[in-house]
Amino acid sequence: MEKLIINKQQARRFMLSHQGLWPPYSFKGKSGILDFIKRVGSIQFDPLNIAGRNPEIVLQARIAGFTPQMLNELLYKERRLLDGWDKMMCIYSLEDWQYFKRYRDAALNRYLKSNDSISEVLPQMRKLIEEKGPLSSLDLDFDNKVNWAWGPTRLSRAALEGMYFWGELVIHHKINTRRVFDFAYHHIPKEILEAPEPNETDQQYREWHVLRRIGSVGLLWGRSGDAWIGIKGTKSKERSEALSGLLDKKKIQEVYIEDMTAPMYIRTCDRERLNSIVSSDKVYNKAAVIAPLDNLIWDRRLTKEIFDFDYRWEVYKPEKERQYGYYVLPVLYRDKFAARFEPARDKETGGLIIKNWWWEKGVKQTKLMQEALCDCFKRFCRFLDTDVLVISDTAKESDISWLEV
Repeated sequence: MEKLIINKQQARRFMLSHQGLWPPYSFKGKSGILDFIKRVGSIQFDPLNIAGRNPEIVLQARIAGFTPQMLNELLYKERRLLDGWDKMMCIYSLEDWQYFKRYRDAALNRYLKSNDSISEVLPQMRKLIEEKGPLSSLDLDFDNKVNWAWGPTRLSRAALEGMYFWGELVIHHKINTRRVFDFAYHHIPKEILEAPEPNETDQQYREWHVLRRIGSVGLLWGRSGDAWIGIKGTKSKERSEALSGLLDKKKIQEVYIEDMTAPMYIRTCDRERLNSIVSSDKVYNKAAVIAPLDNLIWDRRLTKEIFDFDYRWEVYKPEKERQYGYYVLPVLYRDKFAARFEPARDKETGGLIIKNWWWEKGVKQTKLMQEALCDCFKRFCRFLDTDVLVISDTAKESDISWLEV
């Protein structure tokens, strides 16, 4: 087979096309959310809400007319999406429940069989949920501390989270970041809840999950990185074996990018999209605010190679060690990253504040760029349910006084 070689611009545009960002806003409404998540497998969840939570920021960049309420309804009313563990905590389609049985079985072994305190309290927990309905840890009086995955915590929280991780409970709804749990069988159809795991062997599972992760990003190499986090029992050796198996089965194809030595991989089902990108010179004069844990930038080294954009999420760094700021969002313009900014919200008006703004090296402002950025921030403010944009004096020093909504 002839070696497939593309340049970095084509690689960028293919990744953006795969991610629903090129052309922009081709996904619409709730059906668009479901279609996008089906394409990429899952989107990452994080509870921080500085200017929207991570999955909401991911979706606002892609879904025409997106509101956080749409996602909330798909998760907790229509039950077509689930909070679950994939690459860290993620949101994925209900139909994927059976594929993560290994995760739930591992949680059962880890949290139940090794923790007597949780085992002892389970009958009471189950009885309380049966009698009172959905509950959060604050609704329970099991206050003694136990060792838990991320440190000592209240027994009520550990027990509820354990039951959630091994699949006995699901999140019924959230009150801000507080999770309220209910029995899974109340909300997941029996045929899905009790379906056997489709992957019978470890190799089948690894190939399934490696293929899924390639689809989560669009174009991915075999090198270690954050895009591969969370695939159970899969390190470099096992990942290479899975990639070889997928190549043999023709489920993926190798792609080479000019000036890069490592082969890249795409799903074979996405080859037609790549062909259409390679054969087109169309440019979209659009901008988008990108989430800090967006699928597009899951692999930071790959983002640096293809987009020449060096991004680190610095929320866990001490302030004096941060290069930019606590919570900084990338700004995409056309097929490159043009800037990054630090957002905040006005406590009284709910308005969006741009505390700091940094242009990427070599970016030259044009009238078209300014128009695209104004349109982008109008959309972003609508997503935040505000029509107020405040640019701090520090941000104005970056020459964005023209930015308005």
